[in-house]
Amino acid sequence: MRRPTIMDVARAAGVSKGAVSYALNGRPGVSEATRARILAVARELGWAPSNPARALAPGGRVGAIGMVVDRPARSLGIEPFFMRLVSGIETELTSSGIDLMLQVTEDVAAELAVYRRWATERRVDGVIMVDLRVEDPRPALARDLPLPAVILGGPEGTGGVPCLYTDDAVSVREVVHYLAALGHRRIVRVAGPEFFAHTRSRTEAFREAARLAGVAEARTVHADYTGEEGARVTRRLLATADPPTALVYDNDLMAVAALGVASEMGVDVPGRLSIVAWDDSALCRLVRPSLTAIARDVVGNGREAARMLGGLLAEERVDDVETPPGELRPRGSTGPLSH
Repeated sequence: MRRPTIMDVARAAGVSKGAVSYALNGRPGVSEATRARILAVARELGWAPSNPARALAPGGRVGAIGMVVDRPARSLGIEPFFMRLVSGIETELTSSGIDLMLQVTEDVAAELAVYRRWATERRVDGVIMVDLRVEDPRPALARDLPLPAVILGGPEGTGGVPCLYTDDAVSVREVVHYLAALGHRRIVRVAGPEFFAHTRSRTEAFREAARLAGVAEARTVHADYTGEEGARVTRRLLATADPPTALVYDNDLMAVAALGVASEMGVDVPGRLSIVAWDDSALCRLVRPSLTAIARDVVGNGREAARMLGGLLAEERVDDVETPPGELRPRGSTGPLSH
């Protein structure tokens, strides 16, 4: 069915196109009676403003923001982190009538191309950028386009783009000292890709925390956040001559997969192996034993990021925001090392 236009409203109301424009945009130029009649006809016809048309007007907005996720597509449908983040963003946007445009890309070059296309075609008013990279090219691109942006991550490496960030080192230290107190001296962290800034900062914090806690064998290996890769890495680690007694995963999907591998290989959890997941979720609580995890307010972070971007679009001053550190929630997957 064809979308009703301003001309359709004008014909049905028996007025000029200009009168309809005045009425729909709340501008003077028509009587209140005529304005009411035009608005009633517009509602009856199901007329709605065209976002592209609004964008062409001086200072016009399209009523949408964008977010590009550069992660394996096979994991996004089941990874609770992004579902909760999107939930928070959408919750904040609902009251303002702004839509969220979400796109998945295969690499950073494809992501940059999406931002250029969105800016050129006026598809979005601004963007929320996730997974800040080491030497990230996206902040400079956002400034050059220009495309209003808020970054989840930082505060280093954001190039002056407002960011929402957490000091992950606090949580990393808590996890390492907790495991050390349980008697663990061979700890491996299974992290995400090395090129993510939060991966690097957590790695540095993990190394320093292990030194301070007197953990002689502590190292980081990298995976891609998927359950498949988490399982593969876990099998390799547990098959060594001196396997780790504790594993710390950078997301819940890999930790859940690791729990399955431990069962498959006859490794008792937590008797012989303790497992910790980053970002608590329903998955962590549904498996047995339930997973010890770092809990953050991901939904709240999504809402705050959307509020910050809304402030930018309203041409307000928006400063960086630091969120509270994650909270360690011990459960059945961690315990004293059995000898």
